[in-house]
Amino acid sequence: MQTYKKFLLAAAASLVFSASAMAAEKLKMGIEAAYPPFNNKDASGQVVGFDKDIGDALCAKMKVECEVVTSDWDGIIPALMAKKFDFLISSLSINDERKQAVDFTDPYYSNKLQFIAPKNVDFKIDKESLQGKVIGAQRSTLAGTWMEDNMEGVELKLYDTQENAYLDLISGRVDGILADKYVNYDWLKTDAGRAYEFKGDPVVEGDKIAIAVRKGDQLRDRLNAALKEIVADGTYKKINDKYFPFSIY
Repeated sequence: MQTYKKFLLAAAASLVFSASAMAAEKLKMGIEAAYPPFNNKDASGQVVGFDKDIGDALCAKMKVECEVVTSDWDGIIPALMAKKFDFLISSLSINDERKQAVDFTDPYYSNKLQFIAPKNVDFKIDKESLQGKVIGAQRSTLAGTWMEDNMEGVELKLYDTQENAYLDLISGRVDGILADKYVNYDWLKTDAGRAYEFKGDPVVEGDKIAIAVRKGDQLRDRLNAALKEIVADGTYKKINDKYFPFSIY
């Protein structure tokens, strides 16, 4: 009988240990925190935004505790590679160059690129019309790459953050900005942005945004499964509707 009791106690202890180990799983998610409304910091310094909310929802589905780790945009993929965090959810476009360095999940939203410039200013979207103008874009983004590939001869000014690009637009140091449509959409609603408007049609559509993990990391499969769950149960739509009156999925 004593032997049997010891066996039961050992089995119970093993179950408690296993449950504790599962409950103790923690992951770190990397975010730039300078790209509203997708990621930024509120007045108290807390990271907020669409990316953060999606990341939190995915962590809840995976039943893991997640901590936010912020990183400058220019070094955000190297920070992932250096294991500063476990996954990167910061409005990162899928492209061939990045796919050589990281693995991407399924897309969690679709993006477009569109110019903005002051209202009542003639602003045509072609190389000839933009000669003599200065266009701003964030460094190491699809917008900056598109300008370099398609607007040869047009002066391009690159910024470490999107917010700094907007500051130079307000001050007149740049004549227009090319950026993600939904980031521009959010900024145009602010007091500072009301004097500006979209110019022309989007120059890129169907840009897919996904979460990045290190090469071969099976966390990608767990994130994909969690993404399917939050889309199916309406969690994704609630987050989407918090930021946009239209679907960006």
